[in-house]
Amino acid sequence: MAVSTSAGAFDLQAHRGGRGLTPESTIAGFKNAISLGVTTLETDLAVTKDDVLVLSHEPRLNPDLTRGPDGKWLEGIGPTIRSLTLAELKIYDIGRLNPATRYGQQFPTQKPADGERFPTLAELYAMAGPGVRFNIETKIDPTKPDETVDAAHFTRLVVEAVRTARKEKRTTIQSFDWRTLIEAKKIAPEIETVCLTIESRDMNTTGPKPSPWMAGLDVNPGGSLQQLVKRAGCSAWSPFWRNVTAGNVIEAHALGLKVIPWTVNDPAEMKRLIDLKVDGLITDYPDRGMAVLDEKGLKPR
Repeated sequence: MAVSTSAGAFDLQAHRGGRGLTPESTIAGFKNAISLGVTTLETDLAVTKDDVLVLSHEPRLNPDLTRGPDGKWLEGIGPTIRSLTLAELKIYDIGRLNPATRYGQQFPTQKPADGERFPTLAELYAMAGPGVRFNIETKIDPTKPDETVDAAHFTRLVVEAVRTARKEKRTTIQSFDWRTLIEAKKIAPEIETVCLTIESRDMNTTGPKPSPWMAGLDVNPGGSLQQLVKRAGCSAWSPFWRNVTAGNVIEAHALGLKVIPWTVNDPAEMKRLIDLKVDGLITDYPDRGMAVLDEKGLKPR
């Protein structure tokens, strides 16, 4: 069954809440994305010492965007979020970027929001209201097992949180580590999953043995990455935008998969990908995305 963008609808997702505009993974950022008209919020998850799901791209405190209670930037990479309780994590301010770092200089138009703390997934759900969709990522690295909880436990916490919030129909679970996606389909088949990929040597390519990122699955002789996504039980494929071609979009759609590239910030590239019939885009600049959709006669859904 082919899948394609229909009725002028398009899944525009605010990456980390739209970090090009507002501090990433903050309630202020997600509120701003909603105000722009974006209907899907993309975010990463980490797990605290007391098993609370919080929003963070990094498994450790990032000195590029984290200040202590004294208002000073962390001097180096901080402890893992898994080693801190929620109360201990909440003392840190993530409301602006450190301008002295390379990362902090990547987003010169980001507007600070001092006082923002690491939100919980429950807080995001409560803030966003009934009409918003969520694309939540289990941030876990199979090559660094000591940084967070194991894949099965991580997945159980996510499924429990989604069900508690009654957001099963408005949430997708995505990951580069497909172990969590396969586990999610086993214990919560009603929640859609999204296979994230980047075609690099260490991740989503064929080799002498299956990639640890793909839960032991491997491409069959003569097969494709899109077929592997289908085998993993994902309803959508989310590739790095540079890996998208007309051919692999056609193949993904023929397999019944939606195609939602990450992370696209150049309006010209957004237009090119839309012309290839992708079903959505993940972007740091939802304002640019909204302008492109308007030009193309599309609406976010």
